[in-house]
Amino acid sequence: MGRYIVRRILWGVLLLIVVAALMFVFFRILPTGDPAKLRAGRTASAKLLSEIRHDLGLDKPLLTQFWEFMKELFLHFKLGYSYYSSAPVTELIKNRLPATISLVAGGALIWLLSGVTVGIISAIRRRTVLDRASMGTALVLVSAPEYWLGLIALYFFAADIGKVHVFPGAGTYVGLSSDPGKWFTSLILPWLVVAASNAAIYARLMRGSLIDVMGEDYIRTARAKGLRERRVIVRHGVRSAINPIVTIFGLDIGVLLGSAILVETVFNIPGIGRLNYDAITHADFPIVQGTVLAAALFIVCANIVVDIAYAYLDPRVRYS
Repeated sequence: MGRYIVRRILWGVLLLIVVAALMFVFFRILPTGDPAKLRAGRTASAKLLSEIRHDLGLDKPLLTQFWEFMKELFLHFKLGYSYYSSAPVTELIKNRLPATISLVAGGALIWLLSGVTVGIISAIRRRTVLDRASMGTALVLVSAPEYWLGLIALYFFAADIGKVHVFPGAGTYVGLSSDPGKWFTSLILPWLVVAASNAAIYARLMRGSLIDVMGEDYIRTARAKGLRERRVIVRHGVRSAINPIVTIFGLDIGVLLGSAILVETVFNIPGIGRLNYDAITHADFPIVQGTVLAAALFIVCANIVVDIAYAYLDPRVRYS
């Protein structure tokens, strides 16, 4: 197991290097505009633009720029400076990360617990009214875009504009360190919106997987031994059926940490997704580059955790 973990980490580092190289090439070669004009303004003099290009290192050969970029990234963990505000990109991402983690962690907990629970109940009570109702609701939620759900939720439940004032803090994010109570109330509605479609997908996937597993020979053997039905379902059925859930859960967490742009924009949450949106609107490519690398890091780490979890959840999986 130790060798496998080390090998996966090394492959993850290699993947991050490839992503960083591709981002550098895209933003240096493609016609994305002049960063000096973005920082100095459209009416700046040629002399000022030349000085800014020199400060940014844009007047150096492309290979030299690439080497300096990779050296700063992997030796000093620096992602350069914003073209628009001149702020360090690493600090901007660091300041926005707690809000995104708060959104993703709460939403992930809700969609995992609710999705798996509904999926198990539907699999055990299949073809009943409860099964049909839960799967029908899941299909509706899967089809509903997150930004649409967010706008509808704000319209009906937010304090200032909603028809029913159930979630008074929605639309006004408060940091955890500032006020834990207001932090919680400000994120309840975003959590539910993030969890809605994901929980529906997990419920349908868990139902199908558990139905297949409950027809296996070892399930019949466990029942023949006289084990209680609840233990057969939880100990033998769910443990095997949950592997697909673990796979997509790790990927969903990694992707959402790097791209929660729609929900953060709708609910005015100052996270990484909102930072990326603002950077795109201002053509601030160092920030876009930094957020893409952050998303790649989240996904790589999530994949490593998922692969390790397999060995503990499924006794049939062994790593050498």
